[in-house]
Amino acid sequence: MTLQDVNNSNEEPAGTRPARREPADRRPKKTDVERRRMEALTELVRDARANGDSLTGPSGLLKDLTKMVLEISLEEEMTEHLGHGKHQPPSASADDTDTASEATNEGRIRNVRNGSRTKTVLTDNVGKVDITVPRDRTGTFEPVIVPKHHRKLGSVEQVVLLLSLTAKGLTTGEISAHLEEIYGASVSKDTISRITDRISEEMNEWLARPLDPVYAAIFIDAIVVKVRDGQVANRPFYAAIGVTVDGRKDVLGLWAGTPGDGEGAKYWLAVLTELKNRGVADTMFVVCDGLKGLPAVVESVWPDATVQTCVIHLLRNSFRLTSRKYWDQIARELKLVYTAPKAEAARAEFAKFTDTWGQQYPALIRLWDNAWEEFTPFLAYDVEIRRILFSTNAIESLNARYRRAVRARGHFPNEQAALKCLYLVTRSLDPTGRGQARWTMRWKPALNVFATVFEGRWPTAEKY
Repeated sequence: MTLQDVNNSNEEPAGTRPARREPADRRPKKTDVERRRMEALTELVRDARANGDSLTGPSGLLKDLTKMVLEISLEEEMTEHLGHGKHQPPSASADDTDTASEATNEGRIRNVRNGSRTKTVLTDNVGKVDITVPRDRTGTFEPVIVPKHHRKLGSVEQVVLLLSLTAKGLTTGEISAHLEEIYGASVSKDTISRITDRISEEMNEWLARPLDPVYAAIFIDAIVVKVRDGQVANRPFYAAIGVTVDGRKDVLGLWAGTPGDGEGAKYWLAVLTELKNRGVADTMFVVCDGLKGLPAVVESVWPDATVQTCVIHLLRNSFRLTSRKYWDQIARELKLVYTAPKAEAARAEFAKFTDTWGQQYPALIRLWDNAWEEFTPFLAYDVEIRRILFSTNAIESLNARYRRAVRARGHFPNEQAALKCLYLVTRSLDPTGRGQARWTMRWKPALNVFATVFEGRWPTAEKY
């Protein structure tokens, strides 16, 4: 006999090898209640399969189980409400010590079951389910699992879904059609509007909430939204993002501008004054897109704040004034300007740029000359501060989300509807918190420089 034969004789026949068993102390122990539930459900599934019944679908086992669970729960709630079970005599209680004659004289009726009524409820998993709801004689029974005047289970999830779809810019009619198509739920436009209107109180509280006393920087910008106020017209909606002293990004508020007017420094004065009234005593920088008259407005609210024009906006406007075939060359030469070690060196580089392009594109030179006072402040600081103040990308990304929702709607019936949509977009930003974490890590090096450069204005560690 060979070694191979010995090995083959020791092998167990195929299919007879026992399955590996977990040690008894590692296997989860089921309680008696769980075991009885599993046995009952197993028996139901076996019977359904034996009879050829489906487990899911309009007439499946899952729908029948949902119906049974709801009806049994309602019967148990009624038993608890009345104090006695079905087909059982009412039990005497401390409140029912009166004699029968006294009860008759006072016209009191002992509360008992009084038949039932049918009701169709909508569930998330099996759709519409017809159930029987018990009634009592005095009409005081208030069901909990299926409340009166409610036909939908899982209402919290549905409200979240409606708010999410509204934040994406869908109209009430589009949301109604979506729910009907995907979930088979018939929800009217008025119902959807009432549900989303519940957010108005929360929005008003958010818009009036107190703010931090000091922010490292505040980024401001506005977008144009079409609002039907008698007739459809463009209206500016203002937004501001603040960076706290610990590096968090916070949307400070939303404001609806004056109908028919574009973005203006006069309205920004009202916005910044409101921010100051809500607690913002100081900020190191206000970063904007170069709006005319804004530096004077900022100085009147926060005298020590520095106004910084977004360099990206300057570059975009520069490309609008020049031919595409020169963009790469212009971008390389302008980079020498905004990366110069200090303002004087930037001016020298811009003089060379003017010699090259001044005669061909005088409007380009005038653009940079007009923005020079608000463009150069960040050149006086370290590279960590320059990097984060270089552009208004923080608020540009927010505006991109706003515009996506606004484009889906086209226009809004009134100012409140537009604000509600923009607030829901703000509310749905960064649901996982990962974006906030990345933002904070990006700002940490700059915040260390802020604490040194702005010593005296920057709060100490004990204050934040």
